[in-house]
Formats: sequence, structure tokens, C-alpha cells
Amino acid sequence: MGSLKTKVLSLALILLMKPPAESTPARRAESVDCGGHPLVSAVSWMVMRDRDHRYRISTRWTGNSGSGTSAYKAYSRNHEITAAGKEAPIPGSSDPLFRGDRSRYNPEELLLGSLSACHMLWVLHLCADAGIVVTEYVDDAEGEMVEHADGSGEFTRVVLRPKMKITDAARVTDAAKVHHRAHEVCAMARSVNFEVACEPEITSG
Repeated sequence: MGSLKTKVLSLALILLMKPPAESTPARRAESVDCGGHPLVSAVSWMVMRDRDHRYRISTRWTGNSGSGTSAYKAYSRNHEITAAGKEAPIPGSSDPLFRGDRSRYNPEELLLGSLSACHMLWVLHLCADAGIVVTEYVDDAEGEMVEHADGSGEFTRVVLRPKMKITDAARVTDAAKVHHRAHEVCAMARSVNFEVACEPEITSG
């Protein structure tokens, strides 16, 4: 295959959500393989003590039109999500079907974005560790939510469709395995109880 010819591999890796693995007891760090899914022989992992992480945000409603929530149609769903040290707030609202502002992000989109971004960041990390050079990455993710008669609802499925470009055509198969491993370790995917599928398309050039 010529160096200028692009090799395209479209894979549909349907990755079902699995419950988080049990916590690893505290012990000295040791080298282990990639959880039964080796990427390349040069990649190894370090098992260390569990660490707790804490995150804080502030959500402020900005939609009081003057009479508060005196009626369902009397107020805006607009709000801002902020956190210390961030460059700008996230402009939020609700789904337009629920009287939200379609120009602002709704909670459903933010959940989808969280899953997509977490997967991407793990893929980039694992590729860097494996010596796979990624030059482009975009994910057109899609989520499905069911709404019940009483107004409640939940997500039933998310599909990630990352399109990734790497420099070495010989590493396309390795790059596909990276997506599988990324799904297994992504904290966001491990925190939901619905299917998260991944349909990566990997090109080289």
C-alpha cells in the first residue's frame, strides 16, 4: 500500500456497559497487562491504591422573569453552570420540548457530551502510551431517552461514533483495540446503567 493511500477501517464495536469492577485492595504498585485486552506488547499498567476524587460545581437559575415559578409558563429554564477557576460558565436550559432555549445546552446533551469526552480523553491517553500518533478526532455521538407517561424518563442507549486519524496505517487495528480498552476504564461509561456502544472509524494518512 502506497504511503499516500489512506487505509480506512470502519468497525462497529458494540460495547455493553459492565458494572464497575470491585475496588483493588491497597497494595504496592506492580506491572500488569491491560485487563485481558493487550494493545501492544510495550504497554503495561500500574495497579496502585484507589484514590478518591471530588468535584464541585454551582448551578444558578437565571430564568426568573419577574414572577418566579408562579405558573409553568411564567419562567425561563435558563441557568448557568460554573466552577472555581473556569474560563466561562456553561449556558444551560432544558430541552426545547420542555420549554427550554435550544441555543443553550440541556442536561441530556451534557450527559452525552460527558460520555463522549471521557471516551476521547482515554483514547488519546492510551494511544500516546502505545505510540499511536493521533492527529484528528471528532465524535458525533447520539443518545436515546425514553419519557414515561408520568413525566419521568431515562436514557436507554448512547452510541459514540468517533472518527480518528492516525499517522501509521499499520497501527489501525491497534487503534481499534484502544477504543475497547477506553470504554472499560472510562469513569463516565462505568457510572451509567444503560448501553454505551462505540462505532469508531479509523483512518491513516
